[in-house]
Amino acid sequence: MTTQDVEMIEQGAAAPSNSVSSTGGPSVLHHLKEIASLIESGAYAREVRRIARAVRLTMALRKKLKASVLSAFLNYALVPRSEMHSRLSSYLPTEDEHDMEVDTATSASQAPAKHPLPELEIYCYLLVLIFLIDQKKYNEAKACSSASIARLKTVNRRTVDVLASRLYFYYSLCYELTGDLAEIRGILLGLHRIATLRHDELGQETLLNLLLRNYLHYNLYDQAEKLRSKAPHFEAHSNQQFCRYLFYHGKIRTIQLEYTDAKESLLQAARKAPLAALGFRVQCNKWAIIVRLLLGEIPERTVFMQKGMEKALRPYFELTNAVRVGDLELFRKVADKFSSTFSSDGTNNLIVRLRHNVIRTGLRNISISYSRISLADVAKKLRLDSPNPVADAESIVSKAIRDGAIDATLDHANGWMVSKETGDIYSTNEPQIAFNSRIAFCLNMHNEAVRALRFPPNSHKGKESAEKRRERQQQEQELAKHIAEEDDDDF
Repeated sequence: MTTQDVEMIEQGAAAPSNSVSSTGGPSVLHHLKEIASLIESGAYAREVRRIARAVRLTMALRKKLKASVLSAFLNYALVPRSEMHSRLSSYLPTEDEHDMEVDTATSASQAPAKHPLPELEIYCYLLVLIFLIDQKKYNEAKACSSASIARLKTVNRRTVDVLASRLYFYYSLCYELTGDLAEIRGILLGLHRIATLRHDELGQETLLNLLLRNYLHYNLYDQAEKLRSKAPHFEAHSNQQFCRYLFYHGKIRTIQLEYTDAKESLLQAARKAPLAALGFRVQCNKWAIIVRLLLGEIPERTVFMQKGMEKALRPYFELTNAVRVGDLELFRKVADKFSSTFSSDGTNNLIVRLRHNVIRTGLRNISISYSRISLADVAKKLRLDSPNPVADAESIVSKAIRDGAIDATLDHANGWMVSKETGDIYSTNEPQIAFNSRIAFCLNMHNEAVRALRFPPNSHKGKESAEKRRERQQQEQELAKHIAEEDDDDF
């Protein structure tokens, strides 16, 4: 493959070929062969960017893959009747001959490699595994993914890291779809150790996220936090992996009652996630809404009106409305109405925690509305459904006073709650604290934006004039000519 061909593929142009599909354009098999050529050039030049581009081009062809096309590609990329060729071909179902795409021109001009590169072998595993998952052949996919992981353990090349990270993801997905995720936890830990020893940073990030997902799938939050805290520092080489890490970190912090850290991680994950990842952004927003409610905040209406999320966030909108008004009965109805949705989202336990916030909000509204009110009326307005509502109301009021949620006193003799007069909030430190938190948020966002910028080399130096630039170029040419003459003499 020539350098010109590589440049044409990297620019997205189709290489000249007589291979066409029934629609008149290049066939899927032809595109796969171009991708294989791109992988080979990247492996020889040791350029990881070409391998990453090959993976992106493959994802664009994912819906067009067929068993006949993959079988023809395996014949092209691997040695026919070899051990790997036979193994991968056994996973593919047989199809009729009329489904085969004809690509005689390319197959005649390019013979299969007698000693295929490890990158190309791993790529063949990835193609077959993606096809099996899309066809919902999960048992065959599990066998193929296990074989690919065994092959990966024997390869230590940085050009394989991008392909390996994809295989790790689909390996875990196969076992998750079949409900056997716990079986591969030890294998994932071993792979993470291997990736750390090999300085495979992308593999470390991918495997760390897969392990966190594995633990959280079985509600093992303590083990997940121990792993996260002891694992190497997350460098965020992949934006997708960094978003997943922030989401898992936010979930762990939420369960551990660290709501402030959880809110920051979840909002950052939702903000950094790609627009195409709608399902992921919906999950981030669901957890962020619950965390903000637990912190005593009320999310803005615009959060629930984001494009494509209105239907998915509707249960959480009604839940937020019940918390905002402090109506315990309405909160109970919403929780019962959408219990199946909350269970599937894994937020049922968090919503149970919200009951205390609803009671506190209702009690705060009562203290503002009444200067003095009996505990029996407090229990009636809060709609407490307990055998002894007055005693429960007294306990709730005393705890709210102790925590500083309301500014009132309890008259135990008469059974009253006496609210104190509302003071001037600007005479306290609350406005200063709120203003300081906003300033800190803006400064943090500015610092992240500056770190994300990319500057050309020597951009801090002043621009040179045209005359100086001509002089410098002339000097460089003379120096190069002098060096070339010296080299000729040495030869």
